Amino acid sequence: MASIFTRIVNGEIPSYKVAENENYYAFLDINPLAKGHTLVIPKMEEDYIFNLPADVYAGLWEFANKVAKAIDKAVPCKRVGVAVLGMEVPHAHIHLVPLNSESDLQFSNQKLSLTKEEFEQIASNIAQEFLSL
Repeated sequence: MASIFTRIVNGEIPSYKVAENENYYAFLDINPLAKGHTLVIPKMEEDYIFNLPADVYAGLWEFANKVAKAIDKAVPCKRVGVAVLGMEVPHAHIHLVPLNSESDLQFSNQKLSLTKEEFEQIASNIAQEFLSL
């Protein structure tokens, strides 16, 4: 059965898309640690990031780098943090989280509750920055 992320890529489940190309997809986390918390995934379905073929793995990080730069421009923050956990969804993914302190990247922190309009505006802002890079 396809992972929830594959279903998002296929348009079966809605998402707040930030960026996409033929091999990768980036979208806002719906339970964000911070405004702009984004997930970056390969469209190839693989559970464990370190099992990705070398070219897909390298491409994922290159795509994530560009997304992180867009987040940094679109969302007020000191840095964009990165985390690879891979325990919650069986599909390789990278978390990009806008940070103002190290504690902002603790997944035990309370998640933000944003409106649909807030998600849409944040996604649009990041997407615009992504396209300008």
